[in-house]
Amino acid sequence: MLARDLLRSAPDRVRSALADRGQSPDALGAWLELDGARRTALQEVESLKQRRNEASKQIGRLKGSGADADAAIAEVAAVKERIAALEARLDGLDGELAAIELALPNLPHDSVPRGADESANRVERRVGEPPRFGFEPRAHWDLGPELGILDFERGARVAGARFTAYFGAGAALERALAQFMLDLHVTEHGYLEVLPPYIVNRDSLIGTGQLPKFAADLFKLEGHDYFLIPTAEVPVTNLHRGETLDEETLPRRYVAWTPCFRSEAGSYGKDVRGLIRQHQFHKVELVHLATPETSYDELEAMTVHAGRVLERLGLAYRVVSLSTGDLGFSAAKTYDLEVWLPGQDAYREISSCSNCEDFQARRADLRCRRGGGKARYLHTLNGSGVAVGRALVAVLENYQQADGSVLVPEALRPYLRGLERIVPRA
Repeated sequence: MLARDLLRSAPDRVRSALADRGQSPDALGAWLELDGARRTALQEVESLKQRRNEASKQIGRLKGSGADADAAIAEVAAVKERIAALEARLDGLDGELAAIELALPNLPHDSVPRGADESANRVERRVGEPPRFGFEPRAHWDLGPELGILDFERGARVAGARFTAYFGAGAALERALAQFMLDLHVTEHGYLEVLPPYIVNRDSLIGTGQLPKFAADLFKLEGHDYFLIPTAEVPVTNLHRGETLDEETLPRRYVAWTPCFRSEAGSYGKDVRGLIRQHQFHKVELVHLATPETSYDELEAMTVHAGRVLERLGLAYRVVSLSTGDLGFSAAKTYDLEVWLPGQDAYREISSCSNCEDFQARRADLRCRRGGGKARYLHTLNGSGVAVGRALVAVLENYQQADGSVLVPEALRPYLRGLERIVPRA
C-alpha cells in the first residue's frame, strides 16, 4: 500500500499517477476527507485525555481538603464518555481508510512509459532471431494432440474448460523444463530453492496485493478461509511477513516451482485454445527481497536471469517495458519477456518481472535494518523464471519439423534421458 505521509503530502502527484494508470482520483479525495476527520478526532481525544487527567488530579485535591468534588467527578464522567465515543469513531475511520488504501494501486516509476494500455508498451530489446520454416508452422494445439502428448478434451472431461492432460513425452517435457530452470537459477544465478505451501491464508494474499481487490481471480476452499495460490510469489514473499531482516543479508533471492491456480475471471473468450491461459499451470517463480537503494539493479538482474532460460533453450524473445495503463496492481515497474511463437505468428508473454518497491512490504510489514539503525520497509520483486507451460508451447512451436515431429532442445536432453525427438505416441 502507499504511505499515508505520501497521500497527505503529495496528493497532486498521487492523482497524476492514478490518472496515468487509468484510475479515478475520487478514492484519494475520499481518503483525504476521512484522514482530515480522523486527525481532528484524534486531536480532540488527546485534548480530552489531558483535561481528564487534570480533572482527576483536581478531584484528589478537593477530596484531600474536604471540599465538594461532585462537579469535578461529573465532568470527568462526561469527558470519559466523549472519549469513548470518539475512539469508536476513530476505529470506524481507520477501517474506512484501510479499505481505500488496500484498493489503491502502486505508483509507476518515472521510467515507465506513459499510456492508457498495452499499445503504449515499449520494446527495450530483442534477443535471438525467430526460426524460418520451409513449411507453414502449426500451433501447439494441433501439434500436441497429433503427437499424443496433450489432450485438451480429456482434461476438460476430468475438470472442465481450461484444464489439460499431458501424456508421455508431454508430461516428461513439462517436468524437464521445470528441473532445467531450477538448476539454472540455483547453480548459476545463486537463488535459494524454496518449496512453499500451495494453499495460503487471507493475510498472505493481502500482503502481496491479490486481496481484497482481486478475489474473483482466486480459487477459495469451501468452508475455510484458505485459497489455492495464484503464483508462488504469494507464499514466498510472505515467508518473512512481519519480520525485520538484517540488511547485510540482502538481497535475498528465492526460486520456487509450484502449480498455480487462477479462475481467469474476466478473460472468457480470450486465449481459449491451447495452454496459454489455463486454470492450472506450473511456473518457476523468482522472488527478490532488496534494499531500496538496490532494488532496480535487482530488477535488471532478475530480467536477465529469466531471459537466460529462453536463450539456453534457443528461443527468440523480446523485453518489453509495460506502460502505466498495463502495469499490474502492485508493480511500480514491469518488464515482460515475450517469446516468439511461430504457430501463432506472434510474440506472447512468458515472464513478467516486477519491482513493487515498498508497496507489498507495507502490506506485509516487511522491514530491514542495518546494524542498530532504524528499521525501514524493504523492496520486493517477483518474476516468472519462467512459466513452464508456455515454455512447453514455445518448444513445440519453435522446434517442430515438417514431418510433425519436434526436436528436443539440447539443454533439455539430459533431463529426458537423452531424448532427441518427440514423435507421435504409439
